[in-house]
Amino acid sequence: MKLSLRSIQDAQAWKGYHLPQYDVAAVAARTQKNPRWLHFGAGNIFRAFPCVVAQRLIENGDMDTGIVCCEGYDDEIVTACFRPVDNLSIAVTLNPDGNIDKEVVGSLCESLTMKDDAARVAEIFRSDSLQMVSFTITEKGYSLRNANHELMPAVAEDMENGPAACKTFMAQLAALCLERYRAGAKPLALVSMDNCSHNGEKLQNAVIEIVEAWQKNGRISAEEAAYFATGITFPWSMIDKITPRPNESVEAQLTTDGVEDVKPFVTTKHTYIAPFVNAEKPQYLVIEDLFPGGHPPLEKAGIIFTNRDTVNRVEQMKVGTCLNPLHTCLAVYGCLLGYTSIAAEMKDEDLVRFITEMSYKESLPFVVNPGIIDPEQFLNEVLTVRFPNPFMPDTPQRIATDTSQKLCVRFGETIKAYMASPEHKASELKLIPLVLAGWLRYLIGIDDEGKRFDCSPDPLLDSLQSRLSDARLGAENNAEMLRPILSDASIFAVDLYEAGLADKVAGYWQELMAGPGAVRATVKKYVDT
Repeated sequence: MKLSLRSIQDAQAWKGYHLPQYDVAAVAARTQKNPRWLHFGAGNIFRAFPCVVAQRLIENGDMDTGIVCCEGYDDEIVTACFRPVDNLSIAVTLNPDGNIDKEVVGSLCESLTMKDDAARVAEIFRSDSLQMVSFTITEKGYSLRNANHELMPAVAEDMENGPAACKTFMAQLAALCLERYRAGAKPLALVSMDNCSHNGEKLQNAVIEIVEAWQKNGRISAEEAAYFATGITFPWSMIDKITPRPNESVEAQLTTDGVEDVKPFVTTKHTYIAPFVNAEKPQYLVIEDLFPGGHPPLEKAGIIFTNRDTVNRVEQMKVGTCLNPLHTCLAVYGCLLGYTSIAAEMKDEDLVRFITEMSYKESLPFVVNPGIIDPEQFLNEVLTVRFPNPFMPDTPQRIATDTSQKLCVRFGETIKAYMASPEHKASELKLIPLVLAGWLRYLIGIDDEGKRFDCSPDPLLDSLQSRLSDARLGAENNAEMLRPILSDASIFAVDLYEAGLADKVAGYWQELMAGPGAVRATVKKYVDT
């Protein structure tokens, strides 16, 4: 059986799958006429989470329209994956007990690309019914500058030329908002759902910088520019649901069920995609309640609407204490110790003690309780349910991607909290510095057995590795080669020398570099004391 609107009419053939409990075609027709929710960046977490939430609301009678998605970067997601299966997808929930839940999701009602469907996208932006435009385009999608903080040439060109025929996505988005202004200046919320700190602010800063350039260059009027302050809002959000790449074991299960043509593939732009998504069951989405034109009733499906301060506290709790720092620790040490599975690492007593002691003793005491989610309960779920789930095919190699961009938020805020505390000093920290030293050891690209491995992609990888090019495993390494890195506040949020941590990190690094087996020995030494 093939995934299609026609095929899912045969419920018996799809036994064991939750099928849409509504007329998918009718909902799609209503959505096309009165679009309420448009989404950019239709990746795996979008289909595993927001699309399933929308399906539940439609089934419960709380919504009568679905979601329109648009790709502004990788057209093949739409043309090669979504449209051949009538915009359906199979959401697979990987439960810790080994069972999987399978659901055919039909709430994605229309799929578009900026390249080929610009007129339709503009029509949607002009629509009175549109309330929310959401985004999962990754943190890089909001950047207007390169690694040297210089405006990318295409962005500069769009700023100079104005709203017509923009080439970059943020400029195209600003131009679409102007379409809405010119069609009556109806309000709209642009909601980043990307897993990055202050996501709404990142989106807002990018859009506003372009708009201000257009006004300065005489491409738009002052009234048009003012609309972005009076009619457009940029709510912040915190999203959390571990959604690995489509896994071959899940494909095998679906194939055994008789589902055809669901093999994962990689697009020419290196997106890992399939007609199915696989994800864990726990999920959290907290959104700032800043919707001038209203929003779909997501709260009826467990989504939390609150104020900006609370969103920020929840995000800090997750990203800076209860999940992401643990992930980074397991990522770098997993690569060094030869692991290819996060769940497998959770059977390693040394690593489990490492992340448990680090989070409970060093990070948790400084977390601000957001009130709506209990930090200790959240952390316990991470340690006992989420990370150990053997059916979550996530890898330390994937999580190690872009680590230089993550350390600032994941560890920097805790270090700064220690520095600001009248009762503590950052130099008291034992295991957070060991993570930082482990990352520096990871950059050498040699595992604990002395075998070479490929470091995951990172925008600073080449420059960092060049600074460590003289480092040798098993040799006397001069820690001074670390000084330019350890003093870089753009990486760690602070100068580690000023924080009183640089010497400790450098000392750990030298221990980790002592030779084969030194990584394991060093971890044991410090988690056992």
